[in-house]
Amino acid sequence: METIQITKNAYPINDAMNVLFSKLDEAIDDMEAGRVISEEELWAEIDAI
Repeated sequence: METIQITKNAYPINDAMNVLFSKLDEAIDDMEAGRVISEEELWAEIDAI
């Protein structure tokens, strides 16, 4: 999963909202297609960070 970093005034608010909604759309598409991970896998990924 890729992450983005938004700093103060890096994006106009509309651009930031477009990025947020596009990531939400991707997440919904993944969920609908069954591309999800278990809670245990999620915690393992978080712990790896």
